[in-house]
Amino acid sequence: MSVRGGPNEPARDGNAPHDERAVAVTEERAEAEPAPGSPAANDARGERQRFILDDTGFDEVPRKYRRFYRKWKGPGDRLAANEVICPVCKVVIRSSRTLLPGDRVYCMPCMSRLVVVRDERTGELEARVAY
Repeated sequence: MSVRGGPNEPARDGNAPHDERAVAVTEERAEAEPAPGSPAANDARGERQRFILDDTGFDEVPRKYRRFYRKWKGPGDRLAANEVICPVCKVVIRSSRTLLPGDRVYCMPCMSRLVVVRDERTGELEARVAY
């Protein structure tokens, strides 16, 4: 039995040892710390709190996704650790896990792709339009 890796690579036996360079690179990446600015680098414990989301009656998206959105109730509305407000349509986007800077979220009502960032003045999480 022979296995071909690509059009320019020779056929090799299935029992042949793997290339040592590929193994070394794989091990190096497994032990490396997360890239700075990635959501994993901001998570001190290595895990995020989970939230159970219930249906809020938000009827601007299909029923399957209603639990991930709710209407913003104005300036007095406090956002939880798993919520950010869409700057385009002012809808609160909810996640089943804690949101951290660098996370990407999608606002289905206005079809915007957003990146979660921490506001330097207030220290609260907010969403910025990615593109």
